[in-house]
Amino acid sequence: MKTTFTKHTLTLAVAAALGGSLPAVAQQTSSSIQGIVLDGSGAPVDDANIVIVHEPSNSRSELDAGDSGRFNARGLRVGGPYTVEVTSEDGNRIIQDVYLTLGDAYQLEIVVGAMQTEEILVMGSLQEQNYTVVGPNAEFSLHDLETAPAINRDLKDVVRIDPRIYVDEAFNDSIQCAGANPRFNSLTVDGVRMNDAFGLNSNGYPTERMPFSYDAIEQVAVELAPFDVQYGGFSACNINAVTKSGDNEFHGSFFYDYTDDSMQGNSLEGDSIDVAPFDEQRYGFTFGGPILQDKLYFFTAYEKLEGVDTFGRGSADANVATPVQGVSAEQLAEIDRIARDVYGYDPGGFPSSLPVEDEKLLVKVDWNITHNQRASFTYNYNDGFSIAQSDGDSNELEFSNHYYERGAELNSYVGQLFSDWTDNLSTEIKIGYQELDNRQLSLGGTEFGEVQISTEYDHDNDGSPSSATVY
Repeated sequence: MKTTFTKHTLTLAVAAALGGSLPAVAQQTSSSIQGIVLDGSGAPVDDANIVIVHEPSNSRSELDAGDSGRFNARGLRVGGPYTVEVTSEDGNRIIQDVYLTLGDAYQLEIVVGAMQTEEILVMGSLQEQNYTVVGPNAEFSLHDLETAPAINRDLKDVVRIDPRIYVDEAFNDSIQCAGANPRFNSLTVDGVRMNDAFGLNSNGYPTERMPFSYDAIEQVAVELAPFDVQYGGFSACNINAVTKSGDNEFHGSFFYDYTDDSMQGNSLEGDSIDVAPFDEQRYGFTFGGPILQDKLYFFTAYEKLEGVDTFGRGSADANVATPVQGVSAEQLAEIDRIARDVYGYDPGGFPSSLPVEDEKLLVKVDWNITHNQRASFTYNYNDGFSIAQSDGDSNELEFSNHYYERGAELNSYVGQLFSDWTDNLSTEIKIGYQELDNRQLSLGGTEFGEVQISTEYDHDNDGSPSSATVY
């Protein structure tokens, strides 16, 4: 049986942020700096000029403080370090090593000029409401991603650190946010949704595994109950990932991991089990840097898995991890003989492992158009598959030709444009296009129909045989 599903998705998002009495809400794919400039007496400075520089790329954003001394810089890259330079008639100030978090505004209070210390007045008041907080969330920085034990190279390894997030290993490692069903979640990458559009996967991804390289991610935020109008299409949580960008220095990384049958256990509760020979390896790299200094940058990440899916099911009298009690090895041999001799069909065997692959590629280009305008383009590719048993109940057993390849090929394109038109008006435009081809291919082909054979076998010799169905 061959089943192919194709999904084309085009997404257009436009967001505008106005400065004023209330700061703008947080951005999905960027961050912001909100601050106030004061003189030595604590009075607001309304003639201050603020220049914000992203040191790795030398991206610059320039704006002036308002009448109340406040400023709000939006659409900034996540991470850092940033340097904030303030120039005014009352004095100058430089603040270094500022790091920004995805979807959260960095708060700054900058004092320029000499401090007046003749009189000290201590006052208490209610803390000012931070309108940039969109609801309860969990934020994971690049440091978290690099230091957390992520043996599966999946975002789930990191987000499970938050106690409100549970990864259900019994349900294909699905993410449950605050106890909600994992199918109610949403995944966005660079602000564009990358969900399981067909509802075929319990992992929440549109592909068999995470559709992008783990090393391509700069920061991740899990929004549990956001009230920002930019979020939607889910009722559990939104997992928002932002990819890395290149800068003015060339940098890269490489990884390789390997495992084989000698590193896998060969006994279960004291009983030895057969483990067929296999080997599995993963490898990948990242590389990024400048195309034009201070202007144009690139970043790329590649990752490939050459692995296996393992199977531990067999007859009741076989030395396997999961024996099916209602059928014996002798009965299976007789079924195989009849299929070959009478019908001329090879039903396959009972392999303990079969090879699988998964390949990912991400390419991103960033362009500093002007000091107040920048753009980025991201291409993401993933093609991978797994081998699944068509029937997996405890009283069912299938030959390998009843297995099927379950896979998907994803091509995703995302373009973003961040613009600061005035000190009080910023816009963000995102355009995303996604093409997804799902496939389910029978390993035995489609020339021979499904055959079900009922069997009985008394494994314990107690006069009460168990029944099974063989495919």
